[in-house]
Amino acid sequence: MRIDGKQIAGEIIAELEARRHTLPEKLSLGVLMGAGNAATDSFVRIKERLAARLNVTVVRETIGEETTIDHAITIATQMAYANGGVIVQLPLPSALEVEKIAAAVPPLKDPDALNPANNLVHAPVAAAIAEILIRAGVQIRGKEAVVLGAGRLVGAPAAKFLRAEGARVSVVTNTEGELSALKSADLVVLGAGEPGLVRPEMLKPGVVLIDAGTSEAGGRVVGDADPACEGVAALFTPVPGGVGPIVVAMLFKNFFTLVEQQHR
Repeated sequence: MRIDGKQIAGEIIAELEARRHTLPEKLSLGVLMGAGNAATDSFVRIKERLAARLNVTVVRETIGEETTIDHAITIATQMAYANGGVIVQLPLPSALEVEKIAAAVPPLKDPDALNPANNLVHAPVAAAIAEILIRAGVQIRGKEAVVLGAGRLVGAPAAKFLRAEGARVSVVTNTEGELSALKSADLVVLGAGEPGLVRPEMLKPGVVLIDAGTSEAGGRVVGDADPACEGVAALFTPVPGGVGPIVVAMLFKNFFTLVEQQHR
């Protein structure tokens, strides 16, 4: 089964449009981002387009290599006070400690769930994976799962979510685990950002394959899985058009959930 992420995202967004009328008329979302990164700017524009559709004002704050950690934390704190939520758009300038900046955004204002203390919402990628598996009728508990990559945006939250749902999870990175673990996995989540890293012969027939890895090859956005992997998978998410659109929709679903809690 090939997952149509755009269709699923469209259904979620339609629900959010109906829900928007129950929220405050003026609603703003802050985005703290690094300067001079074309990929980051592109990701933010995607979020801005959905924000406009949902009548949410996006307020950008850009920081550069010269920004100190104390100043970045101050900006994050001020943005959290002034807006209904704050996205800390990664990557930030390399010298800055992301953990400290993320911790400056209170859980009630953290739709990306980057603050380790946030147990109010799942990280958008985890929520997207849950949405895909629920719609496909895939049970997680008891499954052998492999997560490729341990990054803040995909690997770490995916592994945390799958463990919480009762899967036996192995994480494979450049320094941990072996790719051979893929062969026995019932469920695989890819988030390495290496084009075509996973090939069909590396996978168990009938695997549930969630490709959340994105990178560029030959001027195109591609995933971690060779497209031929679809032939051995029971469920497959293409890149682009699979997980990505759902993640953006789930970010705004988280945002609306947190705004509702702020106004209880």
